[in-house]
Amino acid sequence: MTESLSPRVQELAARVRQFVVEQIIPLESEFRADSGKHSHGPSEELRTRLVGLARSAGLVAPHLPEELGGYGLTHRETAAVFKAAGYSPLACIALNIMAPDEGNMHLLHKVATPEQQERFLRPLAAGDTRSAFLMTEPDGGAGSDPGMMATTASRDGDDWVINGRKTFITGAHGAAFGIIMARTENSATMFLADMNTPGIRIDRVLDTIDSSMPGGHGVLTLENVRVPADQILGELDEGFRYAQVRLSPARLTHCMRWWGAAERANDVAAAYATRRHAFGKPLVDHEGVGFMLADNLIDLKQSELMIDWCADVLDGGALGTTESSMAKVAVSEALFRVADRCVQILGGTGVSGDTVVEQVFREIRAFRIYDGPSEVHRWSLAKRVKRNQAYAKTLG
Repeated sequence: MTESLSPRVQELAARVRQFVVEQIIPLESEFRADSGKHSHGPSEELRTRLVGLARSAGLVAPHLPEELGGYGLTHRETAAVFKAAGYSPLACIALNIMAPDEGNMHLLHKVATPEQQERFLRPLAAGDTRSAFLMTEPDGGAGSDPGMMATTASRDGDDWVINGRKTFITGAHGAAFGIIMARTENSATMFLADMNTPGIRIDRVLDTIDSSMPGGHGVLTLENVRVPADQILGELDEGFRYAQVRLSPARLTHCMRWWGAAERANDVAAAYATRRHAFGKPLVDHEGVGFMLADNLIDLKQSELMIDWCADVLDGGALGTTESSMAKVAVSEALFRVADRCVQILGGTGVSGDTVVEQVFREIRAFRIYDGPSEVHRWSLAKRVKRNQAYAKTLG
């Protein structure tokens, strides 16, 4: 779907794909062999090495504005580049477009003060640091329902004091700073805090089925964390609104990255099916296998169209909450079907670490939960249907 894009963006997407194939994919077997030591995600040493490769190629954070070292891409243009990068899970780390950093960069660029951008955004955009987004909570706190937020921030002179617990905080271990969501006087507020601030404690890093995100997913305690008032991100009590500014594009960039991963899995499965023989002919000539590959092409194309449609909505200036919910559900479930079929086609090899397919399957399964499970998005869409029907009745 790059034909409608400018030659500049087409060339950039092609450069990214070439970079992934020539420089990143050869490192995957090394990472898989080392994954037992770093089950919570690639080590910081590997991340630094990967970013260095992308920096040499001029490909770090390509989605950002030019003043931050990027190419000033629209959402539609970003889709072409992120899909190319998603062809290897390690490439998204190399290009510095992995969650949560990519979403945090977007939010900081939109909301942060010039001083905050200089302190927090610029090192993050350069790939010199990592970040975390502290919203989800355990113990009956905020999860799919942000309104249940239990973490509090209380004013104390020129500072705010934050108390609470957070969980599933991606990248917290090793992050330089975090964006903390806490309940304030009338709603919720976002705060910027260095992760070495006294009172921030990582209790443990969870064991999860995914393995591509540096730092893994942490459980944190915030105990009397003191943050200066000038580290409020945006305006007081506007945290929930800013969360939507971040979440709609972040849902879509998840779709972009994992689309590339699913395409990679399909390419591996297709190559295996044409090479491997059984019962006197290649696997692809058996309808049971050939039809799975055909269905993969359908799911990939429909997902690609959904991504580009939602990207166009965002590029038009809309918040895209409904559209990103629709895209997130449709794409995450379609790509999971693709990954599942690829495992099945590869048979025993599909559940081994001999190819990237097993990892892609795990990562995409988790995607159906990240940034809101499918059921929550469907529930939100159903509420919209109900509202629309109620409005239609008032029109007679």
